[in-house]
Amino acid sequence: MLEIVEAKKEDRDTMMNLLEKYLYEFSQWEKTDVKDDGLYGYEYLDCYFEEENRYPYFIKVDNKLAGFILISDYPEVPEEDTDFCLSEFFIMNKYRRKGYGKEAVFQVLNMHHGKWQLKRHPHNTGSVYFWNNVIADYTKGNYRLVEKYPNKEADYEDGTPADVFFFEN
Repeated sequence: MLEIVEAKKEDRDTMMNLLEKYLYEFSQWEKTDVKDDGLYGYEYLDCYFEEENRYPYFIKVDNKLAGFILISDYPEVPEEDTDFCLSEFFIMNKYRRKGYGKEAVFQVLNMHHGKWQLKRHPHNTGSVYFWNNVIADYTKGNYRLVEKYPNKEADYEDGTPADVFFFEN
């Protein structure tokens, strides 16, 4: 059984622990290094517990942590009015390719209605396949995808231009 659980301020350390796993995995595409303390760090985490319009969620499967989703109102690109941005998403390996990721995304999108942006790294082929399918299914094909978005603000740390989805629910 999958459930989406809002993370509270007292859950900050647990969220950071999961973020480190995510950032380690993502470093293969962004070519990032750990800091001197051996951690990647996520500079925006406290914003999710202190600012309005930021929504940190745990993904649980059978009451066990399986991942997280971070939603904000901070757009990835300034092109359009945006109500929500799916800022970060992570499913641990054990729970991948079983439908949990898609179900989690659908549940969270259904919790927040409006105009959305979602950015993906084009070299992360698993992510490209996942998001192509999830967004197409969720929106029934009613979305726009800009590959290699032409605004440097959207580029990843390795200089790769991001792909950005735009849709409304």
